[in-house]
Formats: sequence, structure tokens, C-alpha cells
Amino acid sequence: MTQTPARGREIWLLLATFLVAVAGLIYELIAATLSSYLLGDSVRQFSLVIGVFLSAMGVGAYLSRFVTHALRGFIWAQILLGIAGGFLAPIVFYAYAWTGAVALPLFGLLILVGILSGMEIPLIARALKDIGVPEFRFENVLSVDYVGALAASVAFPLLIVPQLGLMSASLVFGALNLCVAGLSLWLFRPETMRSQWGVWGLALMLTGAGLWQSERLVNVAEAALYEDDIIFSETTAYQQVTVTRFRDRVRLFLDHSIQFDSFDEYRYHETLVHPAMAQASRRADVLILGGGDGMAAREVLRWADVERVTLVDLDPKVTEIFHRNDDMAALNNGALRDSRVTVKNGDAWQFVEHETAQFDVIIIDLPDPKNLALSKLYSRAFYSLLMERLSPRGVMVTQAGSPFYAREAFWSVRATLAAARNPVRPGAGLWTLPYHAYVPSFGDWGFVMAAPYAAKEVAVLPEGLRYLTPETWQQAQVFGPDTGALPVEINQLQSHALVGYYLEGWARWFE
Repeated sequence: MTQTPARGREIWLLLATFLVAVAGLIYELIAATLSSYLLGDSVRQFSLVIGVFLSAMGVGAYLSRFVTHALRGFIWAQILLGIAGGFLAPIVFYAYAWTGAVALPLFGLLILVGILSGMEIPLIARALKDIGVPEFRFENVLSVDYVGALAASVAFPLLIVPQLGLMSASLVFGALNLCVAGLSLWLFRPETMRSQWGVWGLALMLTGAGLWQSERLVNVAEAALYEDDIIFSETTAYQQVTVTRFRDRVRLFLDHSIQFDSFDEYRYHETLVHPAMAQASRRADVLILGGGDGMAAREVLRWADVERVTLVDLDPKVTEIFHRNDDMAALNNGALRDSRVTVKNGDAWQFVEHETAQFDVIIIDLPDPKNLALSKLYSRAFYSLLMERLSPRGVMVTQAGSPFYAREAFWSVRATLAAARNPVRPGAGLWTLPYHAYVPSFGDWGFVMAAPYAAKEVAVLPEGLRYLTPETWQQAQVFGPDTGALPVEINQLQSHALVGYYLEGWARWFE
């Protein structure tokens, strides 16, 4: 049998280095994203995943010295990576759906994938020497490896997650490792083992079956995660978006955390919007940060003197669903289709930083500050920036989490707002008013209003509200001994005390 010339083998092994580098980094990013989705606190989880993965790679590099036949060892590593890496996301999703366990399967597979990935470069380098590559230079292998890592890091958020989702991406790159193994088996067939062909063929069939049934796998896993029927589910560049329905009851989940339940969302949105609208001297221009479901905009549009509403939400997929889908748009009474509403998809901080207009009312309906990326939007720096966009007699309000489950976090939001810069009365700080309401889907939920001057009392509310009345508004301002104010740190970009308060508070109840 004629053997492939050494030059062709060299080119293939360098190309294989690029491909396996791409696959290895993709597995690492999938694991970090899964950890962030399912365990929360993205900075902590990404840091932990990267540290564990790199350590495991170090172990793998060390263990590679005990592999007597470099080429066969490399092929075995590719076959095993195709299985462990390819089924990483499916196994973790299913474990979470049926047992609630994430850490053991996630980090167990991560360590295995890291060890196998760490063995790749030393084994390729040895294989290149074994086939007699003239003037072999180890730095060439490393250069190709680093280029592959760059390609993966760029493609993951821009192409892979939006187009494939985590489940299919895991299987696709598992198939890539198996393709590398298969072509290596063919090119170096005189030096390979029959058992490798058999295991490779079985792994390829399993991965192929997984890809063929990937949509069904996702549906089955999600059906176990959610109580109701899933009517929409998509992994966007920013988050996992899921909408469920049971009869006429609709729920929105972002990264598996509930954002609203159509049975009781009116309690939340009426309480968030109308006290601030009622206390503003003028309501012509309103800014909503977050609120891509359009519910807050629906409540704003109850006020006849509203002329313009600017809604800024990061994820275009969320605003698209609640604008274009008739059933979803019905939940917000077509608010996102109203000519007075302008939707801008982008980062809230960047919008506020570059916007020059002033607004009479600013409504902040952002997700909870469970990580640093969100915590910055609850910082003194951001609130100070927002005050530059608020008219002198304007009112700002933010959702602030639960004063019961995460008491310190709630009062930290209030303290941070009070400490923000007041452009109308420099050095005076802001007037703030904390209040709360019971929302069955969330529990006791809090809000904080702020303004350059003390706002007037609520005098008039729109007609047709289902929850908020002058009486419930008065009750909303009363806190019990177990939810009342206590000493806390303000949330600053340097410290992010709010993230710790938030995670510790919820962990006391649910971990």
C-alpha cells in the first residue's frame, strides 16, 4: 500500500492542529455559557470554567508523555473528544432538567475534555517528528493552535450560538473531532489499530444520530425544564429566550429565569410604571430601559399626554417576538406597534452615554443584577449618567428586586440611587422613595423612585388598572421589620457590592 508522502501528512497534522484548537475552545465556551446559564453569576462561572479547563489541559500535557505511540494516542484523543465534547451540552442539559444537578456532570466532562485537549499539541508535535518532518519547529504548531483559538472565540458569539444553539454546537464540534480522527485513520492507516476504527465508527453513528435528532433532544430537555408547553425557544447572541403557554397563560423566561407570567404581570408593571408617571410634572417623553416584552410600554401609553416613548432593549429577538407575533403583541396591547413607540436594540449604558435628549420619565425594567454585566446598570456611575438625561422636574424609577428574599440588595439599590449625582442640585444627592408590591410569580417585589427634587404625592391614576389604587399605593410604601431598611454599601463599579448581596440573599432561600 502506497503511503501518503511526508509533506502531505505534515500539512494535514498542522491543519488538524487548527481544527482541534477550534473545537477545544468551543467546548470551553460552551461549558462556561452553560455554567453561567444554569448556575448564575457569569463572571464567577466563566472564571472557574477557564481555570479548571486550563488546569486539566496541563494535566493532559503531562500525561501525554506516557503515550507510547503519538499518532495512535492523538487519534484516540480525537475519538474520545468527539464523544465527551460532543455530548457535553446534551448531558448537562438533561442532568439539569431531570435531577437539577449541574456541577458534577459539567465539571466532570470539562476536566475530561481539558485533559484530552491538553494531550493534543504534544502528541501532534511528536507525530510530526515521527514522520520525519524536516526542520520541525514546535512554535509552528503553537502558532496554528493560537490562530484556531482566535477563530473559535470570534465565531462563537457571532455565528455558532445564534445559528446552532448550545446543544447542536456541542454535537457539531464533536463531529469535527471525529472527522479529524477519521481522516487521520485513513491517511495513517498502516499505523493505526483495528479497534480504533470500530470505536470511531460507533462514535460517529451516535453523534450522527444526535445531530439528526438534535431538535427533538432540545424539545425533550426543555419540556422537562418547564411546566408548560414551549411555544418559542431560541438561543440568541445574548441569552436563551423561551416562551411557554398553558391554556391562556403565557410566561417569558430569559436564561431560564422567569420574566413575567401573564396571570399576574399587571401587578408588577402597574406598580413599576404608574407611581412615577403620576408624580412627573410632564410626561411627553418617556425612556424605558429593558422591557422588551412591551408590558411597561403598554402601561406608559395609558397616559394620554405621552407623545414619545423610547424603548431600549439589548436583544432584538425579544422585541421582535412581542412586536411581530400577534399572540405576543396582544399581551402588550400592541404597544410596540404604536407609532409613538421607538424601539432601539442595543446596550443601555451605551445608549444613555451617547443620547443627548432629555426625558420626563425614565423607567428601568432590567434583569436582576446577578452578574457584573448587569450590576453596572445598577451602579452609582450609571444612575448619575441617567440623571443627565432626566429633565429637571422628571422622575426615574427602577425595579430593585425582592426586599424579602434579597433584602440587602434592595436597600443597596436605594442607597446607590440616593448617592448618585444630582445635576440640578449639585452635592444634594437624589430624593428617593422605596416601595414594594406582592407579585405571586416573584413574591414580594421592590421598586425605587428617584428625582432631583422631592416628587409630589400620587394624585391621579389612569382608569382601568387591575391592581394599583391610591390605597394599595399607600400600603406599598410601608415595610415590615423583616423587609425594612438596614445599613448597606452602595453599588460602585470598583466594588459591585450589589452582586454579592443579590447572590447571597437568594442563596439563603433557594440553595
